[in-house]
Amino acid sequence: MTSSVDAEPAPTETPEAAAPASAPVDAARVARDITRLSVVAAVVLIALKAFAYGASGSVSILASLTDSALDLAASLATFYAVRWAAAPADAEHRFGHGKGEAMSALVQSGLIFASAVFIGWEALQRIFVPQPVVAGGWAVGVVLISILITSGLVWMQGRALKQAPSLAVEGDRSHYAADLAASVVVLIGVISGAWLKAPGLDAAAGLIVAIWLFWGAVGLLRQAADQLLDRAAPEAVAAAVTSAVLSDPRIGGLHALRTRMTGSATHIQMHVDLDPALTLDQAHAIVVEAEGRIHAAVPGADVIIHPDPRLRAPSVPVTGG
Repeated sequence: MTSSVDAEPAPTETPEAAAPASAPVDAARVARDITRLSVVAAVVLIALKAFAYGASGSVSILASLTDSALDLAASLATFYAVRWAAAPADAEHRFGHGKGEAMSALVQSGLIFASAVFIGWEALQRIFVPQPVVAGGWAVGVVLISILITSGLVWMQGRALKQAPSLAVEGDRSHYAADLAASVVVLIGVISGAWLKAPGLDAAAGLIVAIWLFWGAVGLLRQAADQLLDRAAPEAVAAAVTSAVLSDPRIGGLHALRTRMTGSATHIQMHVDLDPALTLDQAHAIVVEAEGRIHAAVPGADVIIHPDPRLRAPSVPVTGG
């Protein structure tokens, strides 16, 4: 029985059976793969919509084409941002490059704002000076294909975010999800302009797209600002950390709990109260065990714990920057 630990696997055992039940996810690889797919999708959508606009002259299609062109710029920014953010810490960036994702989201929000202004201006002009929509069949076909491509991309980005959270990818997904809803509005506008002989509805659809994009840009800007300004992690994270630390009865309390988000990483700092009679080795062991429980509750966290020689915490846990 004692030799069973070192025994060779049975000949019938497959490599898959011998592998760990759940291998750790390579977050950087997941982000790289999904951003590459996003760039390819943007290029395909631009080609399709440019053809549809040339054939139909629809302002709704023009709005969608302009948005897709900015999508490509934003996707390229995300493509490079996730690679830069995944780079390890160096002498100039001791906390890593995680805020590169927030910078990418900031660039994306600016591009979306610009897109919304351009589309809104063009739509207003067409409302006052309507122009007919021609070749509606081609335009509708292209919009339907665009909806299918965008739906698939948004679904795959959602799967990637479940595996490896990333602000840059989340921004890209929010931006394509807005495009998906906007494409439905564009479809209505093209049909109205081509077959219902109401070109004003086509221009109105373009205006709705502009408003939708503006609202999405505001939300993305807020997320980027939260990380750039070191906003605290959600209260649920602080509660999970507190519960994990205080599950050890040797820790009398914790205080000065601070959290902040940097890209996909969460930085956590705190003071814990330990018996002053403990040796340095004993205190160190307790702190290391607490760090392990925090990592289990918040995967990928960067944790710093300072032990204080007190039996009781002088204050309640406090979160924030």
